[in-house]
Amino acid sequence: MRVRPSGLFSYSKLTIEGRIMAESQIQLNEERKALAQKFGQLRPDLGIHVQNTMIEAFKEGALSTKVKRLMALAIALGVGCRNCELHQATAALEEGTTLDEILEVLDVVVSIRGTTGIAESLRIIKLLDEMGKL
Repeated sequence: MRVRPSGLFSYSKLTIEGRIMAESQIQLNEERKALAQKFGQLRPDLGIHVQNTMIEAFKEGALSTKVKRLMALAIALGVGCRNCELHQATAALEEGTTLDEILEVLDVVVSIRGTTGIAESLRIIKLLDEMGKL
C-alpha cells in the first residue's frame, strides 16, 4: 500500500506555496542546453564523442529508451547533478513518461537517499509544476 506524505512533504503543498526554489527550472534547463552547445563548439571532438555515447546508451534495446531515461534520472538525482536531473527529466517526458512514473522514480531515490533524496527531488517537482504537469 502506498501512502502519500502530508504536511511539509506533500507534493501539492510544495508546489502550491512556490517558495521552495526561486529560480525557474525551465530557464535553468534552457541555459544548460545553450552552454552544452557552446561546450560542443569549444571542444568539438569531445562533444561529438559524448553525443555519440549518449545516442548509443539511450537507443532502444533490451530496455526501452524511456526506461533508460528513468534510470538516468534516478542516477542524476542520486549524485545531485542539477543539469543531469533537468536533462533526464525532460528527456523522459519526451519519451512519454507519465507523472506517476516520475513520482515513483522520486520515491525510489528517497528510499535510497532519505531526506537528501527529497531535497534533490524538489527540483523535479518544481520543473513539473512549471511545465503544468502537476
